This record gives sequence, structure tokens and C-alpha cells, in this order.
Amino acid sequence: MTTREYGIQAIKDEAEALLELIPKMDENFDRAVDLILQCKGKVVVTGVGKSGHIGAKIAATLSSTGTPSFFINPLDVFHGDLGVMTSDDVVIAISNSGQTDELLRFIPMVLHTKIPIIGMSGNPKSLLAKYSTYHLYVGVSKEACPLNLAPTSSTTATLAMGDALAIALMQKRNFRPQDFAHFHPGGELGKRLLTTAQDVMRADELPVFAPETLLGTAIMLVSEGKLGLGVAQVDGKIAGLITDGDIRRAIERWQADFFNHTVSDIMTRKPKTVSLETKITEIQRIMQEYKIHSVLVVSDDNRLLGVVDHYSCMI
Repeated sequence: MTTREYGIQAIKDEAEALLELIPKMDENFDRAVDLILQCKGKVVVTGVGKSGHIGAKIAATLSSTGTPSFFINPLDVFHGDLGVMTSDDVVIAISNSGQTDELLRFIPMVLHTKIPIIGMSGNPKSLLAKYSTYHLYVGVSKEACPLNLAPTSSTTATLAMGDALAIALMQKRNFRPQDFAHFHPGGELGKRLLTTAQDVMRADELPVFAPETLLGTAIMLVSEGKLGLGVAQVDGKIAGLITDGDIRRAIERWQADFFNHTVSDIMTRKPKTVSLETKITEIQRIMQEYKIHSVLVVSDDNRLLGVVDHYSCMI
């Protein structure tokens, strides 16, 4: 086999291990999800070695999708960290063999505190499985490792089971993109979902004029505004909107007579408007639905506060 073929075979082995999980998912999975949903405290994930690394990722995924979670090394519990756990919590304990000594010494402390345990192991007859409130079987037929020793397929299967828990919990909670943004405020998605019109709108030197303004004058004001539009106002309130496209079509229609017409002859009298609090994602939806490149930001009494264009939304 070539080097690449070795790599391909490893991926195939791990993919097969994931598919093997499906028939192993039984009522224990449903009950584990319900247990976490009813949890009034935190989900504490624990494991040793490679299982610990996988556990840390599962805890991070749960936390970012609406389930307060953290990872703890069972070795640290012996040195005082048990105090972070309460009877309102749920423990997810991970061990491929289900017989890991450090983890098994941790289990009696959890049981004494009457904290329910969701065990994840590749051995349904292990001590971990025996003492778990619910046991999730993540056994694999073989590791991707050619020696069948290094945790490869087994860690992938465990990680996938953790993701399955997180996704099921998201569905049960009706977890929305806005919720995800609150847990990821620094990411691109978070910015888009949390940013409002007020954060990105242009509010100074806006091109405004009266409806009776001649189009020749309006062209100059629209050009100076560099927004591709102009807003018609009456008594400080929005009366209409003209765009570069409106002006171009008017020139084609009226030609030399164009300069005898006013803004009111071509303006859109009910332009699309949003409030200061409107999210960027909603503004993008409006622009896409109505095939426009800008929206007006208005007050409750229909006064112009700013303009958000397509480029302002590209954060």
C-alpha cells in the first residue's frame, strides 16, 4: 500500500466505526438526554488520558450549545476539586475499557454525593457500565491503528456520541442561531447575529431633499452622498426614496425633459425601513427578498436616523 492508501484506510476504518454506533444507540441515549435536560446544575465530564481529551471537547461542545458543562480530571478530584460538584449536577464519565482505575476511584465519590452518572465506554459489562445511571455503548470492532492498540476509532466513536448528545439537546431545547451567537460573541456568526442597524448605519451627511426638488439638483445630492440613493422628507419625516436606478430609468424615459421633473415623480413612497435594534441578519434577509441594496433606519415617528447598505452588512 502507498502512504496515501494507509491514510485512506484509516479514514475508512473510523467511518465504519461510526456507522457501527447506530444500532448500539438504545433507550439509554433517550434517557441520558432527558436526564441532562432536567439537570438543574452543570454537566461534569471526566476521563483519563485520551478519553480525557475527548471529554474536554465534549464539554466544550455542550457548553457552546446551551448545556453548562466543564471538564474535570478525576485525578484532580482527589486533591480538593470535588467541591465544584453538587447534587444538582450530572456526570459524564468516559473510559474505553470502563475499567480505568483512576476513574473507578472517582465513581464512589460521585455516587456518595448522589450525582447521576452517564457512562460512555466500549465495554457494556464493565464496572463503569454497572455503576452508571445510564450507559452509552461506544465499542468498536477494531482500531484504525494497524496494531489495533492506539485509540483511534474508539476515540472517534466516543467523540461522535458526545456530538450526538449535544445535537439532540439542541433540538430538544429549540436552540436557535441567536442562542448560538450568545455563546460565541467573538466569532463571525456571533457578530452577525448580535450586530444591529445602529452599530453599522451611516448617520452623517445623508442625502436628503424635498419631494419637489428638481431631479437635476437631486442627482448632485445623491452623487455627493455616495450611497446610491437620496431620501425625500416632509416636515422632517420620510416621504420617499430615490436610487441611482430610479434616476437612470427616468433619464431613459424622459431624456431631455428629465430636468423638468421632480423627485416626487420617481420616488418610492414606501421604502423599506428598519429600527435601530434590527439585527444585521434580518436586514440581509430584507435586502435579499426585495432585491435592494439599502434600507433606511427610522425612528418610531418615521424620522430618518441612518442608512444601512449592502457593504455595511459585510462584517
